[in-house]
Amino acid sequence: MPSFALDNEPEHTPESPARTPSGPASKMPTPATIALTVLLTGELMNILDDSVVLTAIPTLQRTLDAGPAVVQWLTASSALTFAVGLITGGRLGDLYGRRRVFLLGTAGFTAASLLCGLAVDPAMLLAARILQGGAAAVMIPQVLATLHVAFDGARRSRAFGLYGAVLATANVAGPVLGGLLTEADLFGLSWRPIFLINVPVGLAVLLLGRRFIPESTAARAQRLDVAGVLLSALAVVFIAFPLTAGGAQGRPLWIVASLATGLLTLGVFLIHQHRRANDAPLVPLSLFKACQFAGGLAVQLTMAVLCGLFFMTWSLYLQHGLGMSPFMAALAFALLALGELAGAMSATKTAGRFGRRLPQTGALIALGAVAVYGIQTSGQAAVGLLAMAAPVALLGFGFGLIAGPIADLTLAKVPHESAGSASGLFNTALQLGYGLGVTLTGPLFFSALGDTATGTLDRDAFTGVLWWVGGALIVMWALMFSLPARTAGRPG
Repeated sequence: MPSFALDNEPEHTPESPARTPSGPASKMPTPATIALTVLLTGELMNILDDSVVLTAIPTLQRTLDAGPAVVQWLTASSALTFAVGLITGGRLGDLYGRRRVFLLGTAGFTAASLLCGLAVDPAMLLAARILQGGAAAVMIPQVLATLHVAFDGARRSRAFGLYGAVLATANVAGPVLGGLLTEADLFGLSWRPIFLINVPVGLAVLLLGRRFIPESTAARAQRLDVAGVLLSALAVVFIAFPLTAGGAQGRPLWIVASLATGLLTLGVFLIHQHRRANDAPLVPLSLFKACQFAGGLAVQLTMAVLCGLFFMTWSLYLQHGLGMSPFMAALAFALLALGELAGAMSATKTAGRFGRRLPQTGALIALGAVAVYGIQTSGQAAVGLLAMAAPVALLGFGFGLIAGPIADLTLAKVPHESAGSASGLFNTALQLGYGLGVTLTGPLFFSALGDTATGTLDRDAFTGVLWWVGGALIVMWALMFSLPARTAGRPG
């Protein structure tokens, strides 16, 4: 089996990597390119699965005779099990081999997608979606972890840049693909192809992944911290559930109680991890001694909160405040996502030469775009798609400059033996942050509307949200000083 990393833990991996020169001008060998493509395809498959469902929901609701609660849980159930399992999924890769666990998660995700496509009633579809989320939690942490240990220097920066580009591409392709597949009604299957398409893609990932992805494990990991698994899962459930679905419950006191319980459980978990510091803990707390990991995790969390808040309120503003059709609102989101893709690809071409200065520049560009958009919004009763195109695309470009390198900069100094745990934490911050951002829509947007929403009130409420978005970007810019000034050419 090919291997292509520098210092990819040869003392405890099945394959000893070839020591090849790496730098800004070095070309990635073909086996490495195939492995990278396979890993990113797994990531893309998971992201698309969430976004394609959104455009198919009306058809799903009609054909399955599903009520509003079922529709909500079609996305919330998968997101919840995904968030709960990420930390454990990352550690499983450290313990039992990242390629092996990635392939196991991919097999589970592919099988669950098949069950989704064969579902005959809402209950079966919900059960399959839960399985999808759990399998994704096993699969996804191995992507970042493997990129971290299997690539070095400029190659690693480019790989992480492409990872950011994949995220942006999925934002564009997901809703479009879901709409096309549902509208096409292939073979009279209605919405089912949005899930069934994962089956051939998943099988290809399994076949190519087994051949080209190098195996890697942690040197000193011996056994799974079962108590840590249970405590972390409980903490994430108590925190993620109200963030994922609590807003629809209409019980603010219940939400507060759940979050408080989750934070208390998190405290117990941290104490347990501290006591097991020398006995294979689920999350090595030594990771947080590195300023750039803790700071990068804070940047990721803040970015996720910002996105959850902005995307939700922007969608409401476009359709309620400006009276856009869903199709026109989708075009606005496509503008933002295309700008993000351009930013991520620009970050990829730099191969990490600018370190933290690149995402900091992205934060400032996004801040400027938010300021222009806010002035534009507050000064006009109706802003058309053409008028908003420039600030929206520029905002996306800034987001892309952040999303492209942030994972690489955060994980740069993480020991290879803890790569899975670090990746699980990074992805968990994304899930919880996004849920928190959506939850903040209530106090920051809907409270400004009162009981009656009008175009003017929607505009004023959205303009108020933009102030919070701008503040979050300033906080992110400051937090990025914890990240390294340069990454290209560093040792693996």
